[in-house]
Amino acid sequence: MTLQCHGLRRQFGALKAVDDVSLAVSDGARHALIGPNGAGKSTLFKLITGLLRSDGGRVELAGQDVTKASEVRRCRLGISQTLQHASLFPTMSAAENVVLAVQRHESRISWLPRRQRSVHDRAALLLDQVGLASRGSVTVSSLSHGERKQLEVALALACRPKLLLLDEPAAGMSAAERARLVTLIAGLPSEITVLFVEHDLDLVFELADTVTVLNLGRVLLSGEPSEVRASEEVRQAYLGAGSREELFR
Repeated sequence: MTLQCHGLRRQFGALKAVDDVSLAVSDGARHALIGPNGAGKSTLFKLITGLLRSDGGRVELAGQDVTKASEVRRCRLGISQTLQHASLFPTMSAAENVVLAVQRHESRISWLPRRQRSVHDRAALLLDQVGLASRGSVTVSSLSHGERKQLEVALALACRPKLLLLDEPAAGMSAAERARLVTLIAGLPSEITVLFVEHDLDLVFELADTVTVLNLGRVLLSGEPSEVRASEEVRQAYLGAGSREELFR
């Protein structure tokens, strides 16, 4: 397993945001994490990345206990992420943003021509991988919303992740941008395991091979997409008395 969480807990005052959550993400999976607003999805992501410390439980990456490891240490071990809100330099070009990400991951900036060429070559490959090969010279502020989301994925890939976490990657996208995102994620190498939070359930069931549903900080169901689609518990959690057709239209 690339990722295993055992009995994770995080409480804010009286609110149990994550309440005894166990999760297993298989090597190479495209694993979706879904649930109503306030279900604990973003908090769970922060516990996995180390942005928040858990009140109890354990996080393992490829069999290694990283529960007490810092966010930086977990990144070094292979966890990378994109965030709901962009963390890009808007006045710099797309290529310059990726070059900085590559240099940061390699922990050094060199003025040697050979070294600089290697960094820029890797940045170019990453831009090509996310479909932005022709947009490297464009400033971030001039990119479309979808292109900025693609660029964020390139920055996350610069860390050479074993596990890539995507937090609402399709938020605010047009239909065309969403289609490009689906192609991008589906085309990632199989050695990169993907865990993603997403509210667009059509995208979830198009991409995911496993879906975990959170509700009120606990795992409601984890299984194949067909199992989640058929679940009365999932329908109730999302819609109360609403219809399954309305949820999965």
